[in-house]
Amino acid sequence: MTNATINQSATATTWTLDPAHTLVEFAAKHLMITTVKGRFTDVSGTITMNEANPAASSVKAVIKSASVDTRTDQRDAHLKSADFLEVERHPDITFNSTRVEQSGSGHYRVTGDLTIHGVTTPVVLEVTDEGRTKDPWGGERAGFSATTRIDRRDFGLTWNQILESGGVLVGHEIRITLEVEATKNA
Repeated sequence: MTNATINQSATATTWTLDPAHTLVEFAAKHLMITTVKGRFTDVSGTITMNEANPAASSVKAVIKSASVDTRTDQRDAHLKSADFLEVERHPDITFNSTRVEQSGSGHYRVTGDLTIHGVTTPVVLEVTDEGRTKDPWGGERAGFSATTRIDRRDFGLTWNQILESGGVLVGHEIRITLEVEATKNA
């Protein structure tokens, strides 16, 4: 191991996502005129952050696809079915970063492989570092916000209905928003 490797690993800090304070939300057009939002309630993962060398940082996350929640049981059941997420066959949605680049003070572009429905496609997350704080229990916490957009068809999520007006029932573009709180590992 070289001195550079030792120095890089010495400045890296690992953070574990706090699922109770992390929100993974998505939004899609419905009937081409309104936006429907949903979220996933079961998320886990780690962030290894090297502030001296952001390129040496990494992110890994797992979302349980069956935890989808749109506040409508019938819609949730449809999203869990073979028409969409097929949760019995594909229980996990995963993200594994492949590159982290600083894009300004407290801003990062995190490129990685997103796997949904068994299909892996590269995506770019626009990330904002929201800061650090001590919690009341003596631990340290970090906050991050991130956004991206995907075309659900890229992940084999092609179910739709053509409307009489010529549009589609469910929009192809999905906006993803993440609000992450993570605890510093000892």
